[in-house]
This record gives sequence, structure tokens and C-alpha cells, in this order.
Amino acid sequence: MKLSSIINKDCSKAAVLFNSKKRILEYVSELAHEQLPQLEQHHILSALMNREKLGSTGIGKGIALPHGRMEGIEQVFAILLVSEQTIPFDAIDNRPVDIFVALIVPEGDNQQHLKTLSAIADKLKNKEFCKQLRHASSDSELYNIIAAQD
Repeated sequence: MKLSSIINKDCSKAAVLFNSKKRILEYVSELAHEQLPQLEQHHILSALMNREKLGSTGIGKGIALPHGRMEGIEQVFAILLVSEQTIPFDAIDNRPVDIFVALIVPEGDNQQHLKTLSAIADKLKNKEFCKQLRHASSDSELYNIIAAQD
């Protein structure tokens, strides 16, 4: 799977500066609403927060894959954020997080949802790729890194 097929240039943000899980998820919901105006921002945030209540989406090594299911979309939509500072995120390894790949997925499409999460997690296992993401100095550089990885 190509990351650039689900993450567009406007949803690749380098060196963002937030200090809490809730604030980063609020920002994700703002960006998602801008790109998917048919979805209410507060509904997006609720979907993300409700998923976090089931267990943290922090998968370790400074990476989180927050996601929520939504009616009103037909394909997976993703946002890539790299935080300037790490954020406590209750990750499985108890380390703070600085790479966030947030997903908004169609309600009911479990197979595609799981395939997408798995494919993204596989790409993020590459330490050199993550290092490049962390060192991106601009949004366009960040997007170019994921486009080149495909």
C-alpha cells in the first residue's frame, strides 16, 4: 500500500507543537474535517477518543496510530503528524509519541481497516524511514518522504 494514496499534502504536518493526547486528537479532527467537510469535527474527535478509551493506539517506539470509524466516507483517509516534542500517549512501551498516523475509516469495513493498519505499522517498523520523518523540516518535505517511500 502506498501511504501517499491515503495521505495528501495538506494532511502531512511536520514539527507540530502540542503537549497532550487530547490536543493532538483535536488537531487531527480539525484537519480531517477540513478535508472531509461532510463529517462534523466533534464526531471525528468523538470517534478517535472513543477508540482511545478501549486502549491506547500508541504502538511503541514513539509511534501512534489513532483511528476512528465513521459513517459518511467510502475510503480510508489518513493524516501524518510529526510532533516537535514527544507527547505522553499511554503507548504499550510507555514511551512518549512523536509520530502520529491518524486514520478515519469507513464504518463496517473491518477487513480494509485491519489491512491498512497492518500496512502502516509495517512501514513504520523501518527505523531509517522513521528517522527521516522525524527530521523533516517542513510539511512538503514530510510529504515527499512518504511519497518517495512508496
